[in-house]
Amino acid sequence: MSIHFTVSGLTRNLFHSLGLDHERAPRSLDAEQSLLLECYLAGQIPESAWSDYVFEAPELQRHVDMRRRHH
Repeated sequence: MSIHFTVSGLTRNLFHSLGLDHERAPRSLDAEQSLLLECYLAGQIPESAWSDYVFEAPELQRHVDMRRRHH
């Protein structure tokens, strides 16, 4: 059995191990997702509902994490 690694995969794993991948910008949100994000950050969406949104669109949580790191 042989195991094949791709350079990009190894690089991504290395960046992740070093904690350097968190700065990569998440995918842009559409208008509805942007509104959800703003409402969540303002405390208007409960955690239980937010986790349902994040399950459907994981990039929402990346935007929250990025915002919280920069504020």
